[in-house]
Amino acid sequence: MAEVKSDIEIARAAKKKPIQEIGARLDIPSEHLLPYGHDKAKVSAEFIAEARKNENGKLILVTAINPTPAGEGKTTTTVGLGDGLNRIGKKAAICIREASLGPCFGVKGGAAGGGYAQVVPMEDMNLHFTGDFHAITSAHNLLSALIDNHIYWGNAEEIDIRRVAWRRVMDMNDRALREVVCSLGGVANGFPREAGFDITVASEVMAILCLATDLKDLEKRLGDIIIAYRRDKSPVYARDIKADGAMTVLLKDALQPNLVQTLENNPAFVHGGPFANIAHGCNSVMATTTALRISDYVVTEAGFGADLGAEKFFDIKCRKAGLKPAAAVIVATVRALKMNGGVKKDDLGAENVEAVKAGCVNLGRHIENVKQFGVPAIVAINHFHTDTDAEIEAVKAYVAGQGEEAVLCRHWAEGSAGIEELAHKVVALAESGASQFAPLYADDMPLFDKIDTVVKRIYRGSEAIADKSVRNQLKQWEEQGYGHLPVCMAKTQYSFSTDPNLRGAPTGHVVPIREVRLSAGAGFVVAICGEIMTMPGLPKVPSSERIFLNENGLIEGLS
Repeated sequence: MAEVKSDIEIARAAKKKPIQEIGARLDIPSEHLLPYGHDKAKVSAEFIAEARKNENGKLILVTAINPTPAGEGKTTTTVGLGDGLNRIGKKAAICIREASLGPCFGVKGGAAGGGYAQVVPMEDMNLHFTGDFHAITSAHNLLSALIDNHIYWGNAEEIDIRRVAWRRVMDMNDRALREVVCSLGGVANGFPREAGFDITVASEVMAILCLATDLKDLEKRLGDIIIAYRRDKSPVYARDIKADGAMTVLLKDALQPNLVQTLENNPAFVHGGPFANIAHGCNSVMATTTALRISDYVVTEAGFGADLGAEKFFDIKCRKAGLKPAAAVIVATVRALKMNGGVKKDDLGAENVEAVKAGCVNLGRHIENVKQFGVPAIVAINHFHTDTDAEIEAVKAYVAGQGEEAVLCRHWAEGSAGIEELAHKVVALAESGASQFAPLYADDMPLFDKIDTVVKRIYRGSEAIADKSVRNQLKQWEEQGYGHLPVCMAKTQYSFSTDPNLRGAPTGHVVPIREVRLSAGAGFVVAICGEIMTMPGLPKVPSSERIFLNENGLIEGLS
């Protein structure tokens, strides 16, 4: 067997074109590209505003089964499909999220695709890129500093320091900072209080940046952030302490989408990165809507499995941005299906058709769920060299029994040539006009009923349960005018339940709502289910231990 190159080796050997040439593929004049080096650029606000006059292309969502340690390759398939569409003569662009440093140095690794279906420059994308996450971190923590400063200098807004709702953030996994006490050290340092840190991708500022439509909308949303409550429980907003203007200044450049390229020199927008199990898990509205107006096809992804990613993409992003997906691709691997069928990771290399068949119930549930939104779906089998013909045929037969089609894709090893069949079928599906997209629930449904609807229809649970205090909080927000907002479920990505070890397609489980948070600026209510963390920790052996500079000064270990 030929030597398999690592992702970073493949990316380093890429023959990149100047970013101006990539922009020209989408008719973006060079003067509207703000370059960061030779291979990445931001697209100007002026060009984006002008492009809004154009008609939209077709939007294709790539989602997946529940993630497993075996890997699914959703981003790899997103990139591969974008390359495949360009290969068959379509004017297509890719829209994906930026990578967070926390997972990169923790357990997940990079977020630029893999094999011969990658976005480059891979090292830059997985590290500091164009500085968007640093800007978001700075804007968020500016607001944190202004809150404590406001309290220190007399507290004119009468903030109850026991009810400060705004935590701090950093773009790194650090469990030691989940709960802290700040302002210790005496009178000069302010009033001591309990506080804590979330990871930057869980910040409401990140969600706001990814849902904002322009600078004016960004500033309004930042001003709408609820930072604390008074003793009478009335909310205090970021605009009340005059934070929104300065925060917008810090985010001015970060709001503009980043343009890069695939290994095959096709255009890719990489912008924003809210977590999918904590926030809504999609790239920015600015990037997606801009790409739609200058491309015939836009391929985008939603985080983790369809139960989290696709549901939030449809119910939050599409609802808020007025997007209408034309088709969805559900990614599955034989290996992951075998894990859902009960096979341990160390045994995945051996053929086990019965385990594949048993694990397909997870895939079937996701097919059913995507179709609930009125979006036609097709399954992409992301090929691994250990897959056997019998296992692949078992997946195809199962999907056919669901009334859909599964296509074997070899883009990881072959690039666009290995996904050409899927590209043709996605075009046919998108052009068929079969999509009758509609969100899962109506805007005017009560907030707890929205949560319960997701639990019953998407997770197939028996019910959502919550303490009286949680239900009362939701009712209070409805009385304050927030009842029309969608809900954002914060749940483990590994299962339809709140138990990460319960694979397959469980039914009848109860989903406990531990806490609810109002993201008034982003425009959704977060329902925290089970033991989900908004600040992850590092694993026993973090990925950072394998990342280093070699003797030539090149980065090794990124994946």
